[in-house]
Amino acid sequence: MEFGILGLIILIADIYAIYQIFTSGASGLAKILWILGVLIFPVVGFIVWLIAGPRGSNVKV
Repeated sequence: MEFGILGLIILIADIYAIYQIFTSGASGLAKILWILGVLIFPVVGFIVWLIAGPRGSNVKV
């Protein structure tokens, strides 16, 4: 187990972030850029996404 529990936590956090990016109301290009940022820089990308990333869609009926 090379990465251990910390690696598993980072993987779960990144999967959660990517799911939230997909379901956000951001444009297609913004989604692609956010996902690339999270995939290329897993820890820093996740932290930046938490602070400034697109939020879930605010659909008002």
